[in-house]
Amino acid sequence: METITNLGSLNGLDIIALLIFVAVWQGISWWIEHPTAKHPSVTVLMSEYRRKWMLVMITRQPRIFDAQMMTSLRQGTSFFASTSLLAMGGLLALIGNVDPLQNVTMQIGHLETPAMELQTKLLLVLVLLGNAFLKFVWANRVFGYCSVMMGAVPNDPADPQAVPLARKAAELNIRAAMNFNRGLRSMYFALGAVAWIAGAWALLAACLAIGFLVWSREFTSIPREIILNDIPDTKV
Repeated sequence: METITNLGSLNGLDIIALLIFVAVWQGISWWIEHPTAKHPSVTVLMSEYRRKWMLVMITRQPRIFDAQMMTSLRQGTSFFASTSLLAMGGLLALIGNVDPLQNVTMQIGHLETPAMELQTKLLLVLVLLGNAFLKFVWANRVFGYCSVMMGAVPNDPADPQAVPLARKAAELNIRAAMNFNRGLRSMYFALGAVAWIAGAWALLAACLAIGFLVWSREFTSIPREIILNDIPDTKV
């Protein structure tokens, strides 16, 4: 009943802004993971390099480099999982006492926002951070599966199981990376969701800004150009 009351404190513009925000968040994610063949995203491009990595690993002796790479990837997921969890803890404390936030909105925008409305808006940030945490934890687990599969790849390149197992390891690596990227996007949009405190128009502006930022890094960034294009030899 309390949740219904909280939602009822939002006006029509708030609801529209929220729906657009969720649509952009999910739409960008789908676009990044299902781009056109003529204009692939960095995520898709790197998936091919992950497959090549696992095939090259078959003939690499020793495989210390590959083990170090997997350790680094798992450490990254652990770091972001811990960060999102800490952020959720701080946010829960703020939801429990929004008085300092009310003072901030009063000083900045001279707006007197009810406590229930602020709590409802902060719930969006909490949901996004919670989703990020779950994605990071699952990515860490799947990277672990990948490590085990890599360990099962025979040292002999002529072994008939070498290539099939390496390809399985590559697909696990790709799935883990995909979940890691989803977690990162949730954190990006969680930052944008904080703008809702300043009103629906601020949420829409933040939504468009974050959406463009995420899109540009996947489809128009300099790293993408480096991945796609050949780098000419330079004399030192």
